[in-house]
Amino acid sequence: MDIALTASLIMFIGVVVLLIIGVPIAMSVGISSLAAMATILPYNGALTTSAQRMFVGLDSFALLAIPFFILAGNLMNNGGIAIRLINFSKIVSGFCPAALAQTNVVSNMLFGSISGSGVASCAAVGGIMSPIQKKEGYDPKFSTAVNIASAPTGMLIPPSNALIVYATVAGSVSISALFLGGYVPGLLWGLGVMIVAGIMGKRRGYIGKHSMTLKECIKVTIDAIPSLSLIVVVIGGILGGVFTATEASAIAVVYSVILGFFYRQLKIKDLPEILLSTVKMASIVIFMIGTSSIMSWVMAFTQIPGMIADGLLSLTDNPILILLIINLVLLFIGTFMDPTPAVLIFTPILLPICMDLGMHPVQFGILMVFNLSLGTITPPVGPILFTGCKISGISIDSVIKTLLPFFLVIFLVLMLVTYIPAISMMLPTMAGLIM
Repeated sequence: MDIALTASLIMFIGVVVLLIIGVPIAMSVGISSLAAMATILPYNGALTTSAQRMFVGLDSFALLAIPFFILAGNLMNNGGIAIRLINFSKIVSGFCPAALAQTNVVSNMLFGSISGSGVASCAAVGGIMSPIQKKEGYDPKFSTAVNIASAPTGMLIPPSNALIVYATVAGSVSISALFLGGYVPGLLWGLGVMIVAGIMGKRRGYIGKHSMTLKECIKVTIDAIPSLSLIVVVIGGILGGVFTATEASAIAVVYSVILGFFYRQLKIKDLPEILLSTVKMASIVIFMIGTSSIMSWVMAFTQIPGMIADGLLSLTDNPILILLIINLVLLFIGTFMDPTPAVLIFTPILLPICMDLGMHPVQFGILMVFNLSLGTITPPVGPILFTGCKISGISIDSVIKTLLPFFLVIFLVLMLVTYIPAISMMLPTMAGLIM
């Protein structure tokens, strides 16, 4: 048997078997890739090359943004930002049918765009909104479904750790362009959820009512301005060329600390626990990037991306069908794999195919993260799905049926992002980030 084919089979079968028996995904990828490399190189050479590839894969200034943005998100969760964004969202969505559900969606979009984490947004916003909606007579299954369906928008609306990882793997792709490219798809996702929530809420009799006076609206807006300003500072600074995305992540941390103390919600005694939590989360992501670098080397050596591309193109030469197949593959992957490892493993395989079809790397990055974000609310893994159900205290089985209309509209938005490049390319092009 050809040595390249042998290495490929060892790597992919090894990953599947190790995952089935419960080995963490980073370890599964690293062990399987090392075993595959040992069939290509002498054992000592395989060990040395694997270590080198891990260091090379992590030797990127842009990757520093990941732990900083994670830390900023954790600081925001403890800094009283969520409740102020929720109060501000009531002004925006208070007149819509199912006003509290619409507030949940807008809050997830705002908080997610600041924290960059769908899970953090689902937990923070859902933890506050679920009791309020229950008190107002909302069906817990409906309110939970709305929270779960809207939480992933923060993975598209910048800053987004998944897009940073993609930029690192794809190479020579502007993080600023990716950040801008995620805005319209993320907003369309949120708008689609709002439309479905409004229709379902109107049928259930959840009318819109705006209980705030003009004076209260002004007070809430002023109170929320410091939190909302973080979006302007981070994204505006990046686009204005004042600082890079990595430097922006450090600025976000400093701003979040100042804001937490300003709101008197963040205590010095809370910092050690927040830092420890950040280190745990960031180390998982960074280690995954390191082990995936070994897999990338093996795939490049064995020419796996080329073989997969040839196999896919042998099925059909219709670009519309090929893109549909790629979407279905990514949706399937997202149902059982977290976005970060999925981006690391499948970007080298699928990006060349899409580029051959004329798709820009920025559009593909948005397309990939969109698919994998949808996977976070889909069984059997679905971290946001599990978090949302845990927060509201209801079973996953009972909420799935209510989620189906949301899945449908999100999938329709995904098709628009796939076949209309302007949705993800318009803003980066207007900003001069794509020529």
